[in-house]
Formats: sequence, C-alpha cells, structure tokens
Amino acid sequence: MYAPRIAAAVLLSTVFLAAGCTYPRARAAADTTVTLEFGGLQRQYLVHYPANRPQGPLPAVLAFHGGGGTARNLAETSGFDKLSDTEGFIAVYPDGYERSWNDGRGADTKAGAAGIDDVGFVAAVIDRLVGGDGVDPSRIYATGMSNGGMFTEQLGCRLSGKLAAIAPVAGPLPQADESDCTPAHPLPVFEIHGTTDPIVPYDGGVVRVTSGRHGAGTSPVLSVDATQQWWRERDGCADATTTQLPPRTDDGTSVTLRSADCRNGSAVQLYTVTGGGHTWPGGQQYLPEAIVGKVTHQFDAADVIWRFFARFSA
Repeated sequence: MYAPRIAAAVLLSTVFLAAGCTYPRARAAADTTVTLEFGGLQRQYLVHYPANRPQGPLPAVLAFHGGGGTARNLAETSGFDKLSDTEGFIAVYPDGYERSWNDGRGADTKAGAAGIDDVGFVAAVIDRLVGGDGVDPSRIYATGMSNGGMFTEQLGCRLSGKLAAIAPVAGPLPQADESDCTPAHPLPVFEIHGTTDPIVPYDGGVVRVTSGRHGAGTSPVLSVDATQQWWRERDGCADATTTQLPPRTDDGTSVTLRSADCRNGSAVQLYTVTGGGHTWPGGQQYLPEAIVGKVTHQFDAADVIWRFFARFSA
C-alpha cells in the first residue's frame, strides 16, 4: 500500500492529469461557459473565441481534460487559447461527468460506471458549434490527455463522421473499444506518449490511477505500438518511417517521430517521448517525477497538435 503522503499525492494527480503548462491566458473575457441539457443532465463546456476573429467559418479544436480535471484547468494550462488567438480557431473545452469521461473502460471511470453517453454529448456540442458559432463542419478536431486522450480515441471510433483528425496524449485505445471501433473514413491520428509514463503504461495494460479510485483499473488499454498499428491498418497506411527529432534542450528526454501516409491523404503519426512521463509536453513538472514522470521540453504539445490538425479537413 502507499504511504499516506504518497497516496494523497497520487490522488492529487488525478485532479491535475491535464495540468502542466505555463502559457498565459490571452483574453479571458473571450471565454464563454455554455450549458447544454443532454441525457437528463446539465452539461457544460467552455469556449474560447480567437481575438480578432477572422471572417467566415472557423476550425474548432475540442480538448478533453484528464480524469479528475476540469475544462477550466485545461483551458488555463494547455496553450490552446494562445494558439486560438494567433491561428484563428475556436478552442472548446467540455467538462466531463464528475470530472471523468466514459472512454469505454466501464467502471474504471465514474462516467463509465454511470453509463454516461459522452459520445452523444460531444455530438450535440459539435452540432451547436456548427449551428450557432459558425464552425466549419469539415475542420473539427479532438484532442485530450489521459482519460481525455482515451476518450478521444473512442470519438475517433464512434464519431469520425464529425471529425477531421484526432490527437490523443497519454491515451492509447482501450481494449474494450477495439472490437466495435468503426471509423467512417480514414481518420488522421497523431499520438503523443512517454515511454516512462507510470500511470498509463506505454506497453499497455491497466491504468494505474483512474478517476475516483486508487490503484490500478481493471479494463486494460492497448500498447501505444498496437494502437498505432490498429489505426494504420484501418486507414490503409503505407509502411511507417521513423525519425529522431533534433533536441531543443538537454532535459533527459528525446523524441522519435513515427509517421505513415494513408488513404485519402490521411496520416498516422506518433511522438514517442523517450524518458517522458504522464505529463503535458512543454509544461510544468506539476507533481514530482516519482509520481507522474518527467515533463519533456523538446516540443510544445498544443503547437505540434495544431500543426498536425491544420493539414486536414473532412
């Protein structure tokens, strides 16, 4: 068993799974909280409209917090608000049910235990964004970390008709989602995962810390390599190539890019962060390395995710 201090810190990590960046909020006044009744619940999401909003329909990036996190926390730490202002997309941060997402792992998350239809909720959010916020339906993207990353994988499986690309961070495909994952089109996928992630193992298995519980879960995830192979097969990809990225700093981590070109101009890519932990690349060391592993500063996650997304439209 954990000592009390370590147990408390591990529990705290579930609250801040998506924390770890130091980007300033660009225009807090531009953020709007929207309430949407869905499935008998009052659900909410936070929207950041870009400063000096361009004319015409805009892209939208939906970003999903980790287990125990919140939309506000992710908006304040991920860096997407800053990019929204400079790149001209709408950043959207939904709030999970009791700070969790039903990612397919059943009772390993509170939302899963309650049978929450989070996929339906996200579909309703997208419909409102397109109908009421002038979002371009062909340029809607999804990303998330940890529980939010695994949920992003499920959205790729079940909501690909409304998405142009996905980018899970520290969130491989849950095994429970594998058998009925039927994307409607070759879906561009960009993943980021650290090799020394102590919470969501790079080599697959059960998640060590899940929303609302201590210890390991019971519903495993695929390994990162198996997740990538799964998407390459579904997308009809060519053989993947591997490139070692040049270091930006000496922080004890390094990054390898594995990339495959796929049908209909799509792509499947992976940033493997050797020595990286369960953290948001480019952010702060929000908890000790002994608990969450090391933060890499070889790249900024929001920046590379947006550059991948911007290549694709549905």
